[in-house]
Amino acid sequence: MSNASIVISGSGLYTPPHSVTNEELVDAYNRYADKFNAENAAAIEAGELAAKPHSSAEFIEKASGIKSRYVFAKEGICDIDRMAPVIPQRAEDEMSHQAEMALAAAKQALAAANKKPEDIDAVIVSCAYTQRAYPAIAIEVQAALGIAGFGFDMLVACSAATFALHRAYDSVASGSARAVLVINPELTSPQLNYTDRDSHFIFGDVATAMVVEKAETCTSQHSYDILDIKAVTSFSNNIRSNFGYVSRAHGDDPFGPANLFHQNGRSVFKEVCPMAADHIGGQLEAKGFTPADVKRWWLHQANINMNNLIVRKLLGRDADAEEAPIVLDRYANTASAGSLIAFNLHHEDLAAGDLGVLCSFGAGYSIGSLLLRKR
Repeated sequence: MSNASIVISGSGLYTPPHSVTNEELVDAYNRYADKFNAENAAAIEAGELAAKPHSSAEFIEKASGIKSRYVFAKEGICDIDRMAPVIPQRAEDEMSHQAEMALAAAKQALAAANKKPEDIDAVIVSCAYTQRAYPAIAIEVQAALGIAGFGFDMLVACSAATFALHRAYDSVASGSARAVLVINPELTSPQLNYTDRDSHFIFGDVATAMVVEKAETCTSQHSYDILDIKAVTSFSNNIRSNFGYVSRAHGDDPFGPANLFHQNGRSVFKEVCPMAADHIGGQLEAKGFTPADVKRWWLHQANINMNNLIVRKLLGRDADAEEAPIVLDRYANTASAGSLIAFNLHHEDLAAGDLGVLCSFGAGYSIGSLLLRKR
């Protein structure tokens, strides 16, 4: 990597206006389960279908640490005759929903970095899902902001945000861009199966953004040297979402459960936690640090039990809320954006020289991390 100092100079966070509690989701799901079981009683009795079990808010919180989530559109999610958000399609001359989210976070990040559109040379929109194949959401946002240069979309599921920051780092270090705006508009709620007890509570919607530039051009109040970037992928089917443009050619319902988000949660927990701990530990060791040197852990916000276990493996003890802040209780799993939400809400209190680890992990499997130091 280049010896030039590359920094994160600003961050932004767009929080949707609507919130859905565990209690609201459970009430709708249980009513749907009762309706499903009644309508399919004969098939269930014959063993042809499995009955839908009831859920509870307590089960969700114990399994995940999630208490509520923000959503771009709340209507329809708790309607047992729909069980999906209502997001009307916009005309092609209107801004897309995802670009709208991205733009809100981007403006905050630019303001925090003291940057104007003319200071940015590239826009990367990186997330778990984009609402269309093309034109790229990034180019739409680029145009809305009046940024010259180039933009492109990336899809790396749970690690999309950190992988995009890596690409931004590379672009600035190589000189192909003076500054890069990285945006993660996670509009995940439409891909949730709200009729599945084990997954209907997992995701929420959000958008995060960061500006990456050289230290010599940085004028922001809170900035972080990127000391190291590290990424790894190892293919796994344990977290999957199959919906895409080819779905209409399969002959089955393109919006059926098989095409929505699903996972083997137990396997993910057992396999990803040690991978993430080894990944972070190895990165710190390679740069001459130990886990004890880290002041703040901005970890992927998928499951509180995963975060607790990973930090425990690294530190040999439990971390407190200041060391490893948790935001998934309010935001739920926001795919790639979770660690960036944690950073946005919990970074200004650090002192110059404090070390932090920003890390995502999950579907792919993919793990992306950045070693940061407060300037």
